[in-house]
Amino acid sequence: MVEIEIDLKKSLEQNASDYFDKSKKAKHKVETIKKILEQFKEKLAKVEKEQFKIQEEKSREKRVLKWYERFRWFITSEGFLAVGGRDAGSNELVVKKHMEKNDLVFHTDAAGSPFFILKTEGKKPTERSIQEAADAVYIFSKSFKAGVGGVNSFYVNPDQVSTTPPSGEYLEKGSFIINGKKNHVVPRFNLAIGIMEDGSVMCAPVNAVKKHCKRFVELQQSRNEKPSDLAKKIKKKIGGEVDDIIRALPSGNVNVFKYSFSIYY
Repeated sequence: MVEIEIDLKKSLEQNASDYFDKSKKAKHKVETIKKILEQFKEKLAKVEKEQFKIQEEKSREKRVLKWYERFRWFITSEGFLAVGGRDAGSNELVVKKHMEKNDLVFHTDAAGSPFFILKTEGKKPTERSIQEAADAVYIFSKSFKAGVGGVNSFYVNPDQVSTTPPSGEYLEKGSFIINGKKNHVVPRFNLAIGIMEDGSVMCAPVNAVKKHCKRFVELQQSRNEKPSDLAKKIKKKIGGEVDDIIRALPSGNVNVFKYSFSIYY
């Protein structure tokens, strides 16, 4: 119910005229507010566009690479750094130089796999980070590239890794002797690639990428895509540089599955 105040000193016609004038003024105010809101929306959209442009330019700026970016690497969804070799030489460097006593060391049962080090810094990772590292060590292996299934990943403690072969045997570069019990994990294919806040490109299991990358694409297994073509396709979705994307991707057998926009930060 709308209450109407009537000035008894004025006639009915005068009261009606007053309300008519008030309504015109109110309508004018509403129209003015609508125009202001539209202008605000336009300015907000422009600001958001500029911010995206600045972020894109920032991601293209020459960054000072972190020590682990010369290797395979990712940050698990729990915040642990995982670092792996790209070849025999970097495998050896990862294990000999960067393995510490509280870390976990990952490999697969098949030859041609990188060694991954899960850097724990004295903290205990849960099964989630362990599974992510086990997935990664298989996805970046020669077995995955060749389409070989049924390969298990495993992890051990650093004191189980030896650089000394048995007497009379030869140990190839980038290879190590594993002593004692292996903790086996069945790897799963789940992979995404995204741009981190500092502009670095991270390729890792999906949950890890979702946690640390605002824009990313999930990947699926495929044998029909060249790395350079795939990298260009990914660049259109998330930005970044083609060379950085190629360097982060596995050496084959993946394609774009879907693009996502994360709300994790």
